[in-house]
Amino acid sequence: MLRLDEKLARIHAGDYTKNDFIIADAKDPDMGPGLHAIGPMREADGSSSRFRTRLEFLESIEEIIKQDVVDIMLTSLSNLEQLHKRGAVQGSDIKFAIRANDTTDIWRHRGATYHNTPSRPFRTAAVSRAIPFTDLGLYSITFNNDLDADHYSLEAFTEFREDAMAHGMKYFLEVFNPNAAHISADDMPRYVNDAIIRCLAGLTEAERPQFLKIAYNGPRALDELASFDPSLVVGVLGGGAGTTRDCFELIFQAEKYGARVALFGRKINLAESPLEMIRHMRAVASGALTPTEAVSSYHDALKTSAITPARAFADDNVITEAVLQSA
Repeated sequence: MLRLDEKLARIHAGDYTKNDFIIADAKDPDMGPGLHAIGPMREADGSSSRFRTRLEFLESIEEIIKQDVVDIMLTSLSNLEQLHKRGAVQGSDIKFAIRANDTTDIWRHRGATYHNTPSRPFRTAAVSRAIPFTDLGLYSITFNNDLDADHYSLEAFTEFREDAMAHGMKYFLEVFNPNAAHISADDMPRYVNDAIIRCLAGLTEAERPQFLKIAYNGPRALDELASFDPSLVVGVLGGGAGTTRDCFELIFQAEKYGARVALFGRKINLAESPLEMIRHMRAVASGALTPTEAVSSYHDALKTSAITPARAFADDNVITEAVLQSA
C-alpha cells in the first residue's frame, strides 16, 4: 500500500491524526491556463525573464518526488508519461494522478474569455490511455445554477464514471465555486454544498470519489460538509498564490474545520522554494508549527539558501485572502 492508501484507511476507520493529513501537489497547469501557468524561471535573486520550459517543469516535479513529502502528485497525462519514461516514478511512495478532464472554466489562456461563461464539460485525456500510468484521476465539475449547463455537466460526469469503472480507474472529484452564476455571496457556499451532496446521492460506494477537492468557503461551510457524512473525505484547493501566510493559514484552518486533504498548485509552484513550502506545509498540517511560526521558519530557510524572498517577512506574514480573515 502507498502512503495515501494507508492514510485514507485510517481516516475512514475513524483513526485520523494530524499526521494523516494528505498533501497533494497539483502540477497540472498545462491542462488549463496553458504555457504561462507553468510559471517563471526564477533566479535566486528573485528575477525572472522567461517562463519555464517543459523540461524545466518536469525537473521541478522530479525534485518534489525525490523529497518524498507530498502524498499525491497530480499532472497532465502527457507529463506523467514522460515522468515514467524518465524513471522518476519508480519506487516512489507517492500516488500519481492525472487530470482526467479539463472543463472550459479553467481555459484561462492569455487574452481568453472562456471562463466568463458557464463551464462546459470536456475531456482531453482518454481513460484507456491513462491506465498504463495510473489508476487515479481528477474529475472536475462546476455548478452555475444554470439548468441546461449543469444538466449537461452532470450527464458528462455520468459518462466519465462509466468509462472509469470499465477501465478500473478511481477518481477524486473537484467541485469549483460557480464561475458564471448569479448567486449571492451568502448563498454560494450553501449552494455548492447542496450541489455536491445532490450529485453524489445517487451513486453506489463503488462509484463515489475517493475524496473531494473544493474551494475553502469558510469554517461554517466546510464544517457543514465535512460533518454531514464522515465517509466523504473533504479536501481543499489552494486557489491563488497569495502570501506565504495565506498558504499556511489555509492549511491550518482547513484541517481545523474538517478537511483531510490539501491540493495546492500555485501556492507551491510559484513559491520561491517549492521544496521548503511543502516542508512547512507538512509542519503546519501536523501541528508542529503555527502559521506564523512557519512563515518565519520559511524565511529563515530562504536566507540559508541565499534565495531572495518575494516579500519582506512582515508583508509575507499577512493574511490577504478574505475567506481566511473571517475565521
